[in-house]
Amino acid sequence: MRKLFNLVLLACCGLFLPGASAVSPPVLVLPLTGAIGPASADFLTRGIARAQQDGAQLLVLQMDTPGGLDLSMRDIIKAILASPVPVAAFVAPSGARAASAGTYILYASHIAAMAPGTNLGAATPVQIGLSGTPDEGKKPAQGAASTDGKNAPDNQPGALERKQMHDAAAYIRGLAQLRGRNAEWAERAVREAVSLSADEALAQNVIELTATDVPALLTALDGRRLRTVSGEHVLHTRGATIVRIEPDWKTRLLSVITDPGIALLLLMAGVYGLFFEFASPGFVLPGVVGAICLLLGMFALHLLPVNYAGLALILLGLSFMVAEVFLTSFGVLAVGGMIAFAVGALMLVDTDLPGYGVPLGLVAAVSVFSAGFIFMVASLALKARRRPVVSGQEALLGSIGEALSDLPAGGGQGWGRVQGEQWEIRSAVPLRRGQRLRVVARDGLVLSVEAADDVNSRRQGE
Repeated sequence: MRKLFNLVLLACCGLFLPGASAVSPPVLVLPLTGAIGPASADFLTRGIARAQQDGAQLLVLQMDTPGGLDLSMRDIIKAILASPVPVAAFVAPSGARAASAGTYILYASHIAAMAPGTNLGAATPVQIGLSGTPDEGKKPAQGAASTDGKNAPDNQPGALERKQMHDAAAYIRGLAQLRGRNAEWAERAVREAVSLSADEALAQNVIELTATDVPALLTALDGRRLRTVSGEHVLHTRGATIVRIEPDWKTRLLSVITDPGIALLLLMAGVYGLFFEFASPGFVLPGVVGAICLLLGMFALHLLPVNYAGLALILLGLSFMVAEVFLTSFGVLAVGGMIAFAVGALMLVDTDLPGYGVPLGLVAAVSVFSAGFIFMVASLALKARRRPVVSGQEALLGSIGEALSDLPAGGGQGWGRVQGEQWEIRSAVPLRRGQRLRVVARDGLVLSVEAADDVNSRRQGE
């Protein structure tokens, strides 16, 4: 009995000894799916900060992306390189890919891993701007393009494309050298757009290991030593607590408004809302909604690679269509505005990356809707202008009233009721009380009238 008591006492004391069976720090898992953009960069940056705050020993970036914006990709890579917590890029689940920008992020991470049935590569920078792309029937340039520009074949990229290619190749080569991975293949992925499967990537030293899922990845990483900006770390990931962080409302909202099509609709709604408020002051709601939409749209465009010439054309087109309501241009302003808006919308986002262009159907629908709406407002305004005046001095002329007192001949004055109001009246002909009269002129607060019966009889005689 005493031996059992001593064993229990030793076990209890061992719990309080330094380094004795402490619980391993958690492992955070962040999903990176879809096109990489401002929302992805913000989500990952905040995720790294949270991993440091929670004392996580490892941050797993589970990727399935076709690529994305260069600026957002570089923001993510800067955050990974400056992270005190080791970051493991894991291309998963099976069937996922880390193409284009995803390849750069994988090379920048402290650990690169892939699930079976995944692939990475095709990291050639996409043509940016409106300078055009090579014809589809031409053979693409192979290997490192000549930079002297002499005797360049017709299918060789121009100066801008070569600069982008060399910059991207140097960038990924630097990341490969930093992590001790295959720099030669990384450069080929940029220059020749080659890709690798998981097994091929492991065999060519592009990644460190393969794993079927996150628990298997953590088991394989247990005991591995990694170096970050904060020093060397030894992973104890076997059986560690896995905390999966899903995108919050801020990330979801940012991903919605940074969609180029949504940003364009917000911009248009903001301009029209303010137009309605200025045209009809006092409604308040159109102005409030318009101001919010305009600010959200401008914020989204600030985060996107915007072509400012396209933005200027959009604003010019909207201004022309609004001006059509106030100016008589017989549709010239509306048609010109629709053309300017459509061209500007197609030029708005300065990249050809999939998922970041404004759909042609949306541009056509918005342009036609805006032009139709402006034509409808203009036609209603024109009809309202042709209607007879129902208030003011012009409405009094020709109105029928009733004499409230007898008026003698020769310019006598008295009182009469016109449009439900009592007026002082004068008449060149005598009028009897209760007789119908017609207003022919106004002088201040005095109305000049004549007998309505005499007018009717003269018209019948004519």
